[in-house]
Amino acid sequence: MIQSSKNLSVLIVIPARYASTRLPAKPLADIHGKPMIQWVYERAMQVQGGSDVLVATVVATDDDRIVKAVEAFGGRAILTSADLQSGTDRVAAVADQIPADIYVNLQGDEPLIAPETIEKAIDLVKSGDFSIGTVMTRLKSSVELHDPSVVKVIADRNQRAIYFSRHPIPYSRGPEPGSEGPFACLRHVGLYVYRREALLQFRSLAPSSLEKGEMLEQLRALSEGFPIGIVEVDFTSIGVDTPEDLDLVRKILV
Repeated sequence: MIQSSKNLSVLIVIPARYASTRLPAKPLADIHGKPMIQWVYERAMQVQGGSDVLVATVVATDDDRIVKAVEAFGGRAILTSADLQSGTDRVAAVADQIPADIYVNLQGDEPLIAPETIEKAIDLVKSGDFSIGTVMTRLKSSVELHDPSVVKVIADRNQRAIYFSRHPIPYSRGPEPGSEGPFACLRHVGLYVYRREALLQFRSLAPSSLEKGEMLEQLRALSEGFPIGIVEVDFTSIGVDTPEDLDLVRKILV
């Protein structure tokens, strides 16, 4: 339990599944002598919430091997059901056991995540303006723009997400948008922050038709009218999904 009568409590939850089609046992993949999940955990532990915020971190996994690996480096892990369908479901399962005001869903395959990126997403929800917060960054190339695995997002001037898509958005009738200027396309970084009540309500909702079509669970929230706050960050996400991604991260972290 991390609740406090004085401080706002934030729990960073790192969902980590053992099974992976393209990279089996991904959370335990070795990166310079440490499992990948340890790199993510250590980044999360650097998050500063402010003098009025109490921050804690936990791994939510479906496998005892990951629990043992986390405990071996001094971290905390909780075993959750293997039947859970998404990272958000795993975070909600942790919320059933550990009360907090705010929960962060930090993917376990982001060993390069910047603590400042997590802090900016927390600030959106901490402010009280949004019950769900996330982040975006500039697209770096035309290849990213047309890659369906790279999720694009558009937002209004009040830091509210309008739509997420695997297609290039917004559409341009003129020159293809680049990474600079007023018509720069933005990439969604898959990091979510929830107020407790929003997280538990989100779990109870059925997937929307938009979510099923795009295979993006954040569209469930938009379909139900949840405002999602989103802030731009200077961070290039490299999620580890393949052996090639893993090799690239190893080179960066040398």
